[in-house]
Amino acid sequence: MEFSLKPELADLKTELADVKQAVADALSYGKKLGASAMECALTRSRGISVETRLGEVDTVEFNQDGALGITLYQGQQKGSASTTDLSAAAIRASVEKALDIARFTSPDPCAGLAPAELMAYDNPDLELCHPGEQSADYALEQALQCERHALNLDERIVNSDGASYSSHVGYRVYGNSHGFLDGYLQSRHAMSCSLIGKQGDAMQRDFAYTVARATGDLESPEYVAEQAAYETLARLGARKINTAKVPVIFRADIANSLFGHFVGAISGGNLYRKSSFLLDHLGEQVLPDWLTITETPHLSGALASSPFDHEGVATQNRTMVENGVLQSYLLTSYAARKLQMQPTGHAGGIHTWQLTQQQQSLADLCRTMGTGLLVTEVMGQGVNLVNGDYSRGAAGFWVENGEIQYPVEEITIAGNLKDMLRNIVAIGNDTDLRHGVRTGSVLLESLHVAGN
Repeated sequence: MEFSLKPELADLKTELADVKQAVADALSYGKKLGASAMECALTRSRGISVETRLGEVDTVEFNQDGALGITLYQGQQKGSASTTDLSAAAIRASVEKALDIARFTSPDPCAGLAPAELMAYDNPDLELCHPGEQSADYALEQALQCERHALNLDERIVNSDGASYSSHVGYRVYGNSHGFLDGYLQSRHAMSCSLIGKQGDAMQRDFAYTVARATGDLESPEYVAEQAAYETLARLGARKINTAKVPVIFRADIANSLFGHFVGAISGGNLYRKSSFLLDHLGEQVLPDWLTITETPHLSGALASSPFDHEGVATQNRTMVENGVLQSYLLTSYAARKLQMQPTGHAGGIHTWQLTQQQQSLADLCRTMGTGLLVTEVMGQGVNLVNGDYSRGAAGFWVENGEIQYPVEEITIAGNLKDMLRNIVAIGNDTDLRHGVRTGSVLLESLHVAGN
């Protein structure tokens, strides 16, 4: 497809149909060559990304990427190949290469397609594609407008790490030898701004961003600028605190990282490798008894919605945790065979988790906490999923008598994920919709905070 400054849905649908035909041809050729099973997948994205800094254009990048991945099975032997060239000759050559590779691989009793009865043969339109303007002029004006506004908000904003704007459209197509072949269009637009503030000799940096399927759902450049300035200025005057064990709030925009570790702990790959602190916890209490997590993969226009997973398995509403009790793992077909269970439709990730929340704002949570730490940034990789040990650098705000007192930096927070998850006190109503896990701020009973 030629690059268009304003992609049209009709053109994208035509291209999607052409790619589905290419996948059908690949599957037909694999069958002709004697493959016992086969699957093909292509995720393609095209669009523009721009960055500006101090009113100057930093980068402008148009991109289009995505290759057709072909996986072919000869019994339990597996071969894979890929091609960005979707001509009939290139596809046939890739199928032949995959077949050749399969002959040299060792048989794996868990290899193969997901079960045919789990395929998503009847898919809803989830309205995941909303093309936006992709001209360089428009994208640059969005980024420049955001940065200009930010730099004029407060004299303490002395520099910028830049602003960015991106707009992409594309599609995902998947087909296999069960007779399943389908695809869907998708889009993603985003804008961000990163600023540097100064007070005396001390400097701080922070940022803000917005992301959505449709450009009309993005926050305005002015809003992003004001949020970035607010976050940056709030950090000025940050100090260390004394080492203590105190209640901790993970603000909504980073609370998803806490549940991201939970996602990793119940993912099949970690489970069958016996490298998860939640191994053999299905049916057991893993969260407080008031907390339920539901997965809603067909939520219209949501960033993590999908009619089927990367293996063609139909996604469905699912209760992951009910009243604190773990109801389901996250299993690909391979992991399911390893664990002698059924695939759950999570090849490629989760699909819009929603959590039980109390009707409390972040300010309410601070009052409930009384004295403790509000965390707004975590750093480092100090998380051990095998035993649940958690230790990460952090920054945020010290709270006393339910009110924020001053910003805090250069500290470490530590605990064990198993205890942290079980001892969640409350989840606020300030839900962040920019992630696959839709959660508000999370109040934890206590963590060790290392400072002075």
